[in-house]
Amino acid sequence: MSPAAAAPDERIRSYEEFARVHAYLLAAAGVPPSLHQRLYRKLADEVFDGGEVFAVEPCEGGRQRRLVLAAERPLGRESDVFLVDHAWSFRLSDALKQLREVPGLAERMAALMCVDLDQTVELEESDEQDNKKSGSLEHVSEVVDKERTRVQETGSDAAAWLELEELGIDDDMLVALGLSAKFQNLVALNLWGNRLQDPEKIMEELGKCGRLKALWLNENPVLGKEIDKAVLDGLPELEIYNSHFTRRAGEWALAFCADIVGADNPCLTVESTSLECIVTIDLSDRCIHKLPEAFSPSNLPSLSKLNIRGNPLDQTSRDDLLKLFSGFTQLQELEVDIPGPLGNSAISILESLPNLSLLNGVNASSIIESGKHIVDSALQPRLPEWSREEPLAERVIGAMWLYLMTYRLADEQKIDETPVWYVMDELGSALRHSDDANFRIAPFLYMPEGKLASAISYTILWPTRDVHTGEECTRDYLFGIGEDKQRSARLTAWFHTPENYFIQEFRKYQEQLQSSSICASTKTKQTPSTKSIRPSDGRALRVFTDIPHVEEFLTRPDFVLTTDPKEADIIWVSMQVDSEVKNALGLTDQQYTNQFPFEACLVMKHHLAETIHKAWGSPEWLQPTYNLETHLSPLIGDYCMRKRDGMDNLWIMKPWNMARTIDTTVTADLSAIIRLMETGPKICQKYIESPALFQGRKFDLRYIVLVRSICPLEIYLADVFWVRLANNQYTLEKTSFFEYETHFTVMNYIGRMNHMNTPEFVKEFEKEHQVKWLEIHERIRSMIRCVFESASAVHPEMQNPFSRAIYGVDVMLDNRFEPKILEVTYCPDCGRACKYDTQALVGSQDVIRGRDFFNTVFGCLFLDEVTNVSPL
Repeated sequence: MSPAAAAPDERIRSYEEFARVHAYLLAAAGVPPSLHQRLYRKLADEVFDGGEVFAVEPCEGGRQRRLVLAAERPLGRESDVFLVDHAWSFRLSDALKQLREVPGLAERMAALMCVDLDQTVELEESDEQDNKKSGSLEHVSEVVDKERTRVQETGSDAAAWLELEELGIDDDMLVALGLSAKFQNLVALNLWGNRLQDPEKIMEELGKCGRLKALWLNENPVLGKEIDKAVLDGLPELEIYNSHFTRRAGEWALAFCADIVGADNPCLTVESTSLECIVTIDLSDRCIHKLPEAFSPSNLPSLSKLNIRGNPLDQTSRDDLLKLFSGFTQLQELEVDIPGPLGNSAISILESLPNLSLLNGVNASSIIESGKHIVDSALQPRLPEWSREEPLAERVIGAMWLYLMTYRLADEQKIDETPVWYVMDELGSALRHSDDANFRIAPFLYMPEGKLASAISYTILWPTRDVHTGEECTRDYLFGIGEDKQRSARLTAWFHTPENYFIQEFRKYQEQLQSSSICASTKTKQTPSTKSIRPSDGRALRVFTDIPHVEEFLTRPDFVLTTDPKEADIIWVSMQVDSEVKNALGLTDQQYTNQFPFEACLVMKHHLAETIHKAWGSPEWLQPTYNLETHLSPLIGDYCMRKRDGMDNLWIMKPWNMARTIDTTVTADLSAIIRLMETGPKICQKYIESPALFQGRKFDLRYIVLVRSICPLEIYLADVFWVRLANNQYTLEKTSFFEYETHFTVMNYIGRMNHMNTPEFVKEFEKEHQVKWLEIHERIRSMIRCVFESASAVHPEMQNPFSRAIYGVDVMLDNRFEPKILEVTYCPDCGRACKYDTQALVGSQDVIRGRDFFNTVFGCLFLDEVTNVSPL
């Protein structure tokens, strides 16, 4: 942001000044111009009048809240604007610390996020009260006798329907009830949530009830394959068992799902005329493999609304199902899993069933217009989950990703590297999502003194269409984000989206990776082609640099520093030397530079992963890695598969192109992974949850790779590497993910660096783990060679005869001592290399003086020397 400043130390005192100073902010927020003056007055006078207009109500059983318009008069479109305060603002690394230390913060956030009540205790108390009433034969007999009286009043052969759910019925009690003797035509029996255990006893009684059409034994200890088979074999007329359709399901089961038969209207048979009048039928979650023959256009000519979610329908082809449904000429609304039995695309379903007006609750025309393949207006919200033992602060950490908002501060000079996260107050946080929202919000920095230093953060709320009293007030959580930016996948942060779709996308992505392995099929070693560029007249090579360590430590007489880039033979700089820089400095294409064209394929994290994937598929030495800007759906599928299979699901989020672990986060929370996309482009990489440790701490290794040529590949590895140690003992406790010094190893920017000389580290490591370091070193060498082979094979356009460069390669070992590539860095920080003398563990094994580091680098790259480096 670069707002125009007011006069020094003067407060804004008029609307005109406000509009001028905040012009950029107002435009960025999208506030309608008609509301600017009203907004100024409320900001200047600190008017929070939302409480007079809105009301916050509990919903989802008290686990969520919603905002409704409580004012007596409707609220017109863009007729008013409201200030929403920020209840909590923080940097992510400080979140847990603040919740633990700021008085009252955890309590307020827990109440706001509905995680302050222990529902388990309430449910247990409720169960205890219910169990006092139930669990006795006398009480159950009262329920049975009541139904028997109803049947006798109707006629002795009338159908009976018994609801005996959660009454504490055990095996002996079921026998004592003698249901078959009391009910000649018992059509439905609900024994859900009782204490039935013995399959033989149970079937001896149930087998006498031969007219049963529906039976529920859910949540009884007896449940299992043995009783299931006995029930299905022993009850010849059973159409519904434990809410699922049996292979005998027909007219009666369909009538039950259409609310024609039930406890209030039990019957043994269903007339065809009853089916003919069915308009709506809900067949969801019935475990239907094949629809009953009775489900046909001739039997259900009036069917207008159908729900078949949650059914495999795997005994009928997609084409046959679509053909069947197209015969229902009145069918206008359909709910079905996508992907599912009708295919993977909402658009293709609509093309096959053109009479549909609503698909999964979404208007058909809007689906066609938006190009959405996955649609669902009935997504269930993700609700916070916690254990009774969790402190409030940790419950809030688990729930906060459903509520957080974010922004970055900036001025004319720079943008803040770490984003600010915040939670709106109780009113703002009660705004739930809608694709068709009636309100819009935007963060806004009010600068009463015209300067960023005086800024106060608010969220602004205004209606985008007419809202009536009692109507829920909603916002679009992904305002301005369409399917081109993975909208449907990103909604997974707040809603339970179709896991099957994402698992399918993950499998497709895996197949794609496995089919692409350029290097595996074309791997050949080429002859090095570079030579020394030492001038024939014996003069020193002139070097222009902006790197202090090069200026200080490049001391050999073969090279001389120059301050004029135009006369330099070698340009060795930290900035990118593109055509614009070349023109500005007067450089030519015949001057050597310390960077290769298109080296972003190595040094930008998303490009590095993409390059390796294209070259090798999914090598063991690269953790599963996803570019969230393009591959969010496969990541969600991977996450869902791991969760389903009980595998570790810890991930690390890394910005594409930031160093020093800035904006890097470790989390196992899928909502957090998706929400963190909002702070900039990132990769999501499977965290190495079981790394090799050194005395209980994490570590990684920094290697220096010297590149003379890309095609053919000619690279060298410095004989010295450096270890970087975390400060704290390693743990996977959830609260530790906020501890930088536990999970990260780059300590030279936070003031607590534990330096350890490499030979000492290797000696202690071999002793601790009983391994031979040279064997590990060979595996690391091989992996680094593969990384650069990837670039050579996938991006041969990197080759430039006037390029020479060094790259930092960061490596971690897992607990099997197998290397994993972390990242490749351009123009790596070589301060430690220049500062410390270190004994080489390979090559000459001599002591290598730190002050000679750049003399060695330049000698290798430009004079064809191999002192203290090893060819890869």
